[in-house]
Amino acid sequence: MTGFADETYIDVSSGKGGDGCVSFRREKYVPKGGPDGGDGGRGGDIVFVVRDNLKTLMHLRNRRVYKAENGRPGMGRRKHGRNGNDAIIEVPPGTLIKNAETGELLKDLTEINDSWTALKGGAGGNGNWHYKSSVKQTPRHAQAGVPGEECRLHIELNVIADAGLVGFPNAGKSSLLKKITNADPKIGAYAFTTKIPNLGVINYGYGTAVIADIPGIIEGASQGAGLGIKFLKHISRTSVLVFLIDLLDENYLEAFDLLLDELEAFSPVLAGKRRLVVGTKLDLEGATDNLEELREKLSGEEVIGISTFSHIGMEEFNKKLAELINWKNAD
Repeated sequence: MTGFADETYIDVSSGKGGDGCVSFRREKYVPKGGPDGGDGGRGGDIVFVVRDNLKTLMHLRNRRVYKAENGRPGMGRRKHGRNGNDAIIEVPPGTLIKNAETGELLKDLTEINDSWTALKGGAGGNGNWHYKSSVKQTPRHAQAGVPGEECRLHIELNVIADAGLVGFPNAGKSSLLKKITNADPKIGAYAFTTKIPNLGVINYGYGTAVIADIPGIIEGASQGAGLGIKFLKHISRTSVLVFLIDLLDENYLEAFDLLLDELEAFSPVLAGKRRLVVGTKLDLEGATDNLEELREKLSGEEVIGISTFSHIGMEEFNKKLAELINWKNAD
């Protein structure tokens, strides 16, 4: 999966605090100047920031170690050492940060420009002027800076979208995504054309919605078969699911139940999301009759038919999807 990186491990360490300074005031007319060693600077932090222009974690795979700058030592005349620069790690929205050793979820970053400090830099040490007292006029020691922290993090991406397209391979998900959004997914007349999640944006005039197309699901996906389990997580954040069913597939009447079973096995929450069932390839011979049979079988579901090739049903689809997304946004 060279085109889509949704998981990686990185080693991070915050900066050490700068050491305090041992120094004494030296001026022409002050032969016995007191201590004036300044404090060390604070070590830099490890900070994660969410950026809208990032869609994968590929940039983190190319660099596995992040270290913040150490604080600088204090100086004479009570001059404070410079604080170390933070190490800024930019990630896409939907990034989960976990402790690699324990698996504990540390942070879920979802909002653009959100930031989170994973590790704090060490405090700077006190200069020797702090230790002057009535009995110790010339302290010749200062405090060392506090060491930084370090750990290994597991970084995982769950893409954020308003609606997710699910279906068996070659059900027409990529064609639909290209039709309704500005996305340009790979499209072909063979199974598993989509090998990575694709995102597109649909503009309704009064607002926009992000649509996610994940690789085709096959039976057993929830247990790891095919590409499914790797990418099912990418529809976990959506509130609307669009089930695409190839009306000319020999198993078109069973497809919805099979898909729902796989989603439920992966996560019961997925199977409980609001949904729309869409029969595809309605322009082809026999599809209209099959659509009616599908509607009869799924009488409790909202079922519509479309053809991305001849535009049949596309206006109705856009309207239904907008209603579902607006319902979601009103929650």
